[in-house]
Amino acid sequence: MKRDTNVAQAPSPVQSPRGGEAGVGAPHLRCIGCRRLLEDAAPDFRCPACGELLEVVYDALDSDVPHPEAKPKAALASSLKTLWRDRKLSYAPADLSGVWRFRDVLPILENIDTAVTMREGNTPIWSLPRSARSAGVDQLHAKHQGMNPTGSFKDTGMTAALSVAHERGFKWVGCASTGNTSASMAAYAARAGMNALVLIPEGKIAWSKLSQSLDYGAVTLQLKTDFDGCLRLLLDLVNRFPIYLLNSLNPYRLEGQKTAAYELMEQLEWRVPDHVIVPGGNLGNSSALGKAFLEMRALGLVDRLPKLSIVQAEGANPLVRSLREHGGEKLEPVKAETRATAIRIGNPASWKKAIGILRATGGECEEVSEVEIAAAKAEIGADGIGCEPASATTLAGLKKFVRSGFVRASDSVVLILTGHVLKDPDYTLDFHRDQLGIPLPPDAAQLRRPPQVLDADVESVVRVLEKVK
Repeated sequence: MKRDTNVAQAPSPVQSPRGGEAGVGAPHLRCIGCRRLLEDAAPDFRCPACGELLEVVYDALDSDVPHPEAKPKAALASSLKTLWRDRKLSYAPADLSGVWRFRDVLPILENIDTAVTMREGNTPIWSLPRSARSAGVDQLHAKHQGMNPTGSFKDTGMTAALSVAHERGFKWVGCASTGNTSASMAAYAARAGMNALVLIPEGKIAWSKLSQSLDYGAVTLQLKTDFDGCLRLLLDLVNRFPIYLLNSLNPYRLEGQKTAAYELMEQLEWRVPDHVIVPGGNLGNSSALGKAFLEMRALGLVDRLPKLSIVQAEGANPLVRSLREHGGEKLEPVKAETRATAIRIGNPASWKKAIGILRATGGECEEVSEVEIAAAKAEIGADGIGCEPASATTLAGLKKFVRSGFVRASDSVVLILTGHVLKDPDYTLDFHRDQLGIPLPPDAAQLRRPPQVLDADVESVVRVLEKVK
């Protein structure tokens, strides 16, 4: 039957390369509000009955979906772990991807050979000893999603959702973006030979991110509005023009992003940390990671959940306000203002999904100031890692969690760093040159390393080196 490329349809399950249906069974689209199961989705990925977002659910993991007797948990978990480990020895394009290597838990393509991949995922986990001492915990690790091909976690979701669009014959993909989504979408669209439309808010993104989408050939339009205004226009556009929406409203984006949690647990030898802390912007990533942990428990891969917590900037804190003022029952948009451009979002689309994850895992939601973000970013840099400003909210939030007693010194903690340090070099330079325009506490100011102008002689250099502690 011919596909309608104007409508995103639920695909058939993938067949495992070793034979048989993928481990979680067939995928279905379900509304997160009325829980209605859908055969396909409208271009804006909203439920036609109640207007809520959709999620992807699977036969073997969901009680709302009828399915035959599943394989016993212990046997299934063991076979999946072995399969994923063995694929690391393969040179097949899908197996070289840190997303599609876990395709058994995201069987969203009819043919895995159609996947558009740039070996995304495969990101490192590093210890942060200096940051741990600063935060007051014994052990601290960072899963650095900024080490993806275009420098952010968006690549793990983009390979999934754009591959669905590519397999279904779409010629155009589009997104509203503060920078990272546009860079990722433009790159993957270029690899697939597709056209990309990027809508960005005027003057409110990091230019280094914009340069990526320009270089990858996207049609880039700066609109005289904020991110939320860009998204509203895009949602109108997808109903008028055959363009496939690639913002995180698209549930297939989140299916790709969830694989970072599977990879994290594999790297930790399936030992669950006490806490996982995530930056909070449009809230799709925290929702995706939380979904993965719930799936892993259902599959018997882990026996407990980490507390997944979300940290927002004070100037872009709608989720914090929702929980504080309305118990998480409703969200009032805010006018977002923060130098952490990746999370400068005042009306996050996935807030209800994020609330569900906080409740399911026992996590907390916190806000941090611009000063706290700047200090935390410098401390992560001093550990030799580095990250973009939005990622640093995780360390700043951890400090507040420790002070409140929510995180104990002996707890194991993993920070999810979402963007590379080179995503916003202007911020880094402004920090070190004392041009951020915010007063820094003495301990943070001591981390500044501005360039020094000297006479070109050895004695001048030696005098500087002798002053370094």
